[in-house]
Amino acid sequence: QVQLAESGGGLVQAGGSLRLSCAASGDIPSSNAMGWYRRAPGKQRELVATITSGGSTNYADSVKGRFTISRDNARDNAKNTVYLQMNSLKPEDTGVYYCNVAYSVRFVPFSSWGQGTQVTVSS
Repeated sequence: QVQLAESGGGLVQAGGSLRLSCAASGDIPSSNAMGWYRRAPGKQRELVATITSGGSTNYADSVKGRFTISRDNARDNAKNTVYLQMNSLKPEDTGVYYCNVAYSVRFVPFSSWGQGTQVTVSS
């Protein structure tokens, strides 16, 4: 069973920074993608950023140049961990941020989600 443990959310003023972390445990293939999604109040969940185990990244246009996603791949009993460094935060970045890990086993796709961490940016 795959479990994701998120941390790092909180309240920050506009222009400030936060760093989110998410550690994934369980039977996860070495080839996988991890990412962050967010749900703003009254809106659907949207992609923020993703990163593959090979290091390829993808960002939403709204966060490019402000957010940086990075990861530590699991080795020596360490967990796959993904980070999201968020700089120059804006009130519109407020929402619940969810960690995700996606992979396939014998061509069957799997996806697991964390419980979410609240990020609130005050103006």
